Amino acid sequence: MPKALPVLDDVSPICCVPLASTPVFPADDAVRLAIRLKALADPARLRLIAYMLNQPNQEACTCDLAPVVGLSEPTVSHHLKTLEKAGLVSKERRGMNVYYAVETTAIRALGVAIHVDEPTVDNYQSCSA
Repeated sequence: MPKALPVLDDVSPICCVPLASTPVFPADDAVRLAIRLKALADPARLRLIAYMLNQPNQEACTCDLAPVVGLSEPTVSHHLKTLEKAGLVSKERRGMNVYYAVETTAIRALGVAIHVDEPTVDNYQSCSA
């Protein structure tokens, strides 16, 4: 049985060297990176992030997000809380509504950490191909 990752409520941006730049990746950085990647490793969460990234100010109200992924509002709230605990989104209450915004710096940092080389037309393949 795989060992569960520790719970981490760390909203600070991940700051670690790219995996391809060091043969010995520091253990603390590995845990921080794994927790954030694990938070993203869900189809609904990826769809929520994608939707918010394509909205004005890269944010959306929880009331607008449930129909996007076809899930109940409590389920969407659970997914958003997971993303928030990983520092990938932030929230702000505005009257009766809660708005979630993507922390683009955190998303970019994940990309930097797992970056290997520049994609080209030759080595890129669509997931739907």
